[in-house]
Amino acid sequence: MNVGRLVLRGTVGPLFIGHGGQKLFGWFDGHGLDGTGGFFESIGLRPGRRHATAAGAAELAGGALLTLGAFTPLAASLIAGTMTTAIRKVHAPNGPWVTNGGYEYNLTLIAAMAAITETGPGSPSVDAVRFPRLKGPALALLAVGAGVAGSYLVTEVFGDSEPAPQVTDVPGDPAVADDDSAPRFEREAAPAPSPAAVTPPPAS
Repeated sequence: MNVGRLVLRGTVGPLFIGHGGQKLFGWFDGHGLDGTGGFFESIGLRPGRRHATAAGAAELAGGALLTLGAFTPLAASLIAGTMTTAIRKVHAPNGPWVTNGGYEYNLTLIAAMAAITETGPGSPSVDAVRFPRLKGPALALLAVGAGVAGSYLVTEVFGDSEPAPQVTDVPGDPAVADDDSAPRFEREAAPAPSPAAVTPPPAS
């Protein structure tokens, strides 16, 4: 049993199933196709409902395949594609750091997809039993490259895409805070005691 890869698949895979379900079906307090489609429209991805369907299906299918360790290069490509779109359309203007609504979370997931495609999903998995040679550096590069190319084709060639405004509040995206008006990681200063509350030391 390959524990590290099993933990990665068992964590990232189900989270993407849930993330896709939020978009497609409104699971887990998600916004569903209408809400997600409206958000996509606001960042220039039109028609929004079609883009929401494509993104949700890619996340759900990619997460399911990754969890099973089945056709891992395809799973990696689907996940890398949705993360590339998130970087291009939402997070890139904010820089890398997630504290500013940046893309470090998305880029980390793309790197994880490249790594697990190169090494294979490990055991137990469908690929380990049925397709043990479906791995390697060439497939890792191909999977990530296909995800990047797919992101561009879906949003720029087959969609009515417009330049996106800078957005930091992304519904259903765990990489950003729900309320951007609130300061992040700011310590709350303790109130200074009032003069009346200060008791002088007793005289010696």
